[in-house]
Amino acid sequence: MDAINPSVKLTELERIDRLRLIRSDNVGPRTFRSLVDHFGTARAALERLPDLARRGGAPRSARICSLDEARAELAASLKFGIAWLAPGEDGYPARLATLDDAPPLLAVRGDGATLMRPMIAIVGSRNASGAGLKFAGQLARELGEAGFIIISGLARGVDQAAHRASVASGTIAVLAGGHDCIYPPEHGDLLAAILDHQGAAISEMPLGHEPRARDFPRRNRLISGAALGVVVVEAAHRSGSLITARMAAEQGREVFAVPGSPLDPRAAGANDLIKQGATLVTEASDIINAVQPILERPMMRPVSEPDSEPFESDPQGHDREQITGLLGPAPVTIDDLVRMSGASPAIVRTVLLELELAGKLERHGGGLVSLL
Repeated sequence: MDAINPSVKLTELERIDRLRLIRSDNVGPRTFRSLVDHFGTARAALERLPDLARRGGAPRSARICSLDEARAELAASLKFGIAWLAPGEDGYPARLATLDDAPPLLAVRGDGATLMRPMIAIVGSRNASGAGLKFAGQLARELGEAGFIIISGLARGVDQAAHRASVASGTIAVLAGGHDCIYPPEHGDLLAAILDHQGAAISEMPLGHEPRARDFPRRNRLISGAALGVVVVEAAHRSGSLITARMAAEQGREVFAVPGSPLDPRAAGANDLIKQGATLVTEASDIINAVQPILERPMMRPVSEPDSEPFESDPQGHDREQITGLLGPAPVTIDDLVRMSGASPAIVRTVLLELELAGKLERHGGGLVSLL
């Protein structure tokens, strides 16, 4: 494991190259990291994109974000008071930077110092009960008084109750869309209050991006990833809050849940989390006591398994056919592909990268991949 470097500072050209790479077709955060780890810089990776996509069987050239497009996006963001920050730069949440799928550039608006303080996420039902809203606010207020920043998703219900109760002490809104596409729209005043009181808002989406259903789980990984732990106040079965809790567990974050009545379906998900081992919360001290030992440990960045092996410069055709033949719509682990194909890890990773850049591969959590 590598200690996090807090003194990164990109040049303007490096920032533009990073933005161009992450805005190019079929390049997500994990792919971005694999490309940069292998080729050394975002610019070098950009030069190799067409060839890698062609080798993956792309029917036509994938769109690569142009220099003018990247410069225009950065200029528009600057007018909006947004800074695009890379992991390790001041203002980029340190714990978020430890994720394998951390945004290569994060759009930050507000007080960067707030983003460097320890955070607790509070999430829950959009149609929360009065008791749930009151308790979410009470937790947020008491955690704020104890020195923690509250992070949440600016949604209706529990999210907004937690934000409003912690405006004075510091709170962070994580947006599913661009900074100019607030959802829900009626929370524009809440976001303004957050920014006016040394809070912050973050997003990985460009200006003008209207949030879609698939953007919210993606947003949720930022909420949990930036925090020490996630508190679920109320959540029905199959709710977005449970997705956030699952992501928190996968990221090695603490998971907390507030118990509720077995007769209230809004509490069913939180009660299930407690059965599965989440820490039961009835007061703020339950959370504070659990995260205090974590604060005393140095933060480390894990070296992800997919990037621990080199890539193969040009796999043979039969290797591509064999590995592609083992893939299907059901997710399979990369280790299983290595074992079943008999190819080296380097060859398997290279073929998967080619397929992904050709728009044919989907990556899932836990090192799982499948064909689209």
